[in-house]
Amino acid sequence: MDAADRARLREAYRHFLKGDRVLLTGHSHQAWPDVARDALVALFDDAAALVDDKWGRIFEIQAEVGQRILRRMDLPEDDAIAFGQSTHELVFRLLSCFSPAARPKVVTTSGEFHSLYRQLRRLEEEGVEVTYVPGWPREGLAERVLEAIVPGVQLVAVSAVFFEDAYVLDSLPAILARAREVGAIPLVDAYHGFNAVPLAWGEARDTAFVTAGGYKYAGFGDGLCWLRIPRDCDLRPVFTGWFADFAGLAEPRDGRPVRYGEGAARFAGATFDASALYRARAVLDHWDRFGLDVPALRASYLAQTERLLAGVSEAAVEVVTPREPARRGSFVALRHPQAKALSQRLHDEGVWTDSRGDLLRLGPAPYLSDDELDRGAAAVTRLSRELS
Repeated sequence: MDAADRARLREAYRHFLKGDRVLLTGHSHQAWPDVARDALVALFDDAAALVDDKWGRIFEIQAEVGQRILRRMDLPEDDAIAFGQSTHELVFRLLSCFSPAARPKVVTTSGEFHSLYRQLRRLEEEGVEVTYVPGWPREGLAERVLEAIVPGVQLVAVSAVFFEDAYVLDSLPAILARAREVGAIPLVDAYHGFNAVPLAWGEARDTAFVTAGGYKYAGFGDGLCWLRIPRDCDLRPVFTGWFADFAGLAEPRDGRPVRYGEGAARFAGATFDASALYRARAVLDHWDRFGLDVPALRASYLAQTERLLAGVSEAAVEVVTPREPARRGSFVALRHPQAKALSQRLHDEGVWTDSRGDLLRLGPAPYLSDDELDRGAAAVTRLSRELS
């Protein structure tokens, strides 16, 4: 984007880009463009005009948003996609298809996001057998995952981009193919890839469950996550709601086995707050308006993370994020023994970041200026030295 386009883009974020703060939070809570605020009013107006008839309108928006999300994930637009408030809600529906009493075998890594790690640890207590492939060192991670996928494994759960350091997992196509070979279900956490990093799926693409959400790089705000479901899926989630067989609501309760709707309905829940769908549609229009498709956003993030890496070259930190562009996601992770205190000191000076353990995370976004990136990097350099 040239200077004029970036100025127009910043103008579209008047409510978030105010004051003298630097929002290096693009990897966690990305700013909402102003159209998201307008979308909330549109939802209210539709509810006031249509009352319960609003659900027809909501389902139309849901279908449109789903197609556009799949397009940005480079997946077929007619794939089944289920929505939920969180990836945890959706992933637990998938996990509920396996009876812990049958001791299903799961392969994952030690570097998965907290919700999945916690849920799998709890399921272990109920009998699920989980193999945690060591996430560190990153070198050789894909090979270690492939070695762990052996006959008898029923679920393989891996991140496409890791939340700690923005490491882009290589050989994802090979992992999907290996899971298919042994009859395992692959689950890909693509949250840190959606709308930021183009992902290669490979020839086993159609076998994968893929989950992601709009809170991070999409700028949708809270409460909209999704699960892409492979074609011809016949799994029967135990965690199920009345939307999962909407068409059968009027039929008698005759004691027959629980039935499921077609496609995405199989993983549906129950009544939900539709405001997130309205926001998502408006923000997708926003990205399109500025010509920010995934390749354009990828180029922006790579340039910005490169600038941040150069800016912290004299800081008292260890750079953990890969420097190689092909392996680097869309934020910068820096190891510091007092990362939490460093993040708080930065916040006190108007530079918003976050920390995970001993890692400080700096997340740029397309609406940030070079001056803001430089200011943030300079503050990290100075304060990291002071705290050391």
